Amino acid sequence: MRLFWREHIPLVLMYAGQLLLTVYMCRLSGFRNTFDLVYICMVNTALFAFYLIYRYIRHFRFYRRLTRPLASIDESAEFVGNAPLADALGHLLQGKYRLYQNDIGRYRKKLNDHITFINQWVHQMKTPLSVMHLAVQKETDPFFDSMREEIDKLKKGLDTVLYTSRLDAFEQDFVAEPVHLRQLVGKVAAEHKNLFIRSKIFPEIQVDDRLMIMSDDKWLAFALGQLITNAVRYSAGASSRIMITSDVRGQRAALEIRDNGAGIPKQDIKRVFDAYFTGENGRRFGESTGMGLYLVQEIASRLDHRVELESEQGQGTAVRIWMGIAHVQAP
Repeated sequence: MRLFWREHIPLVLMYAGQLLLTVYMCRLSGFRNTFDLVYICMVNTALFAFYLIYRYIRHFRFYRRLTRPLASIDESAEFVGNAPLADALGHLLQGKYRLYQNDIGRYRKKLNDHITFINQWVHQMKTPLSVMHLAVQKETDPFFDSMREEIDKLKKGLDTVLYTSRLDAFEQDFVAEPVHLRQLVGKVAAEHKNLFIRSKIFPEIQVDDRLMIMSDDKWLAFALGQLITNAVRYSAGASSRIMITSDVRGQRAALEIRDNGAGIPKQDIKRVFDAYFTGENGRRFGESTGMGLYLVQEIASRLDHRVELESEQGQGTAVRIWMGIAHVQAP
């Protein structure tokens, strides 16, 4: 309504001026009947008011579209009226919407092709890494210890690339089902045994063996692996163990990974879940990509889990993932 009046103020002013000019000209020409002049002005004003009402009703959708913010891009293609101006605007918006959809389709295809290429490349790289790992597994020379460490880093890096590329297609690669939490933690800890041995850190696992949580075991295992890697990396040389425990509150269960390592500076805590943020610890310890906690947060949100982090510099860090309980097995 406000936009309508703003647009028609010049027309109203012109009409008022024209009406005054008509009365003035009538007076100059000798027309002295005041009643007739008032009647003529009232009839003209009524006709002008009917015209404004008719125009507002016919352009109502048009003005509403111009003043109401779009809730989604799809609304830009909605019908805005059959008046000439509204119809022209509707055709313009629909044309832009089609161009937008075509561009989105092209970019989506490029993204899917890129994700497919990344996935294929990662799987191709894993094969030679597995062969290299088997080749050096039984070697006892200290040189091969470094080789095994670098191979593990490459495998972890490839997994990070793979899971990052799959985030955009998470719904197509996600299966929610009951997961035995203790078994999952044990499996992930076993996969990182070389990391524990090299860092001289022992994982103390105190997870309720009866807990069954609702999640996707593959994605949750990757997120847990990221947390374990961080805990070991920032505990090496400062502590000899990390704690992996569980807690139950109502229908939610928490899996906590706690270390007694370097901890996170207070000014960095609010940003640790941002992509590529490494902070002070990233500069001190190196090899930090800033993607670990970001991926954990993204995966948890898609799994309908919640991540909490507590840390104190020099004292250690605790990260908890809250998950829904499928059921608790009988003892």
